Amino acid sequence: MKKAFFALAGVIFYAGLAQAADVVELPASMGKVTFPHKKHQEMLRDCTKCHEKGPGKIAELGKEWAHRTCKGCHTQLGRGPTACKDCHKK
Repeated sequence: MKKAFFALAGVIFYAGLAQAADVVELPASMGKVTFPHKKHQEMLRDCTKCHEKGPGKIAELGKEWAHRTCKGCHTQLGRGPTACKDCHKK
């Protein structure tokens, strides 16, 4: 019974990954932010780096969260945009 439960949980988890959008456009007051979700998914391979509770919507997604989480990760890894104009397109 446990094996069946874990197998089903795994299928649901990976099905959720397959359904995730390739690119997400976030409206921002300084310009639209285009987020290449699939690219991040493939590169990081760990949803919990952004989604603390696993796949799904990010409850606190907003300016403060994005600047702390996204920009912080880009700075830490030495990859990805960190300047305002790199993310916020007018």
